[in-house]
Amino acid sequence: MPTLRRHFVTAAAPPPKTARYAHAVEAGGLLHVTGQLPIDPEDPQAPLPATIEAQTERVFQNLQRILDAAGYRLGDTVFARIYLANFARDYAGLNAVYHQHFREDRHLPARTTVGVAALGRDALVEIDLVVAKA
Repeated sequence: MPTLRRHFVTAAAPPPKTARYAHAVEAGGLLHVTGQLPIDPEDPQAPLPATIEAQTERVFQNLQRILDAAGYRLGDTVFARIYLANFARDYAGLNAVYHQHFREDRHLPARTTVGVAALGRDALVEIDLVVAKA
């Protein structure tokens, strides 16, 4: 069985009081990052940004905080799983921001994007990652 290393990142948005989880778990050379919502880590109770673009950017900022703390890079992402509360309306806006973070074809991860009935905090987007150590 591989050694597991759990990452609890104080600079990242905390889990809600109703849930318990690590921000990421490292196993077998891969970092599995818990799905991130567009929550401001400095003020977790603050209203979420209004647009899909602003929410997606905040999600990437939150993911980056976790990656930095764990010693991984966004460019080494193997797989991204994206959840959209309104797929038809928000898919293009999500992609506009997503492609700013994954600019080069050689750094594009595998990806799944799904529409869901609802996300926590009535967010528009949530993203989780699997990242390999380069």
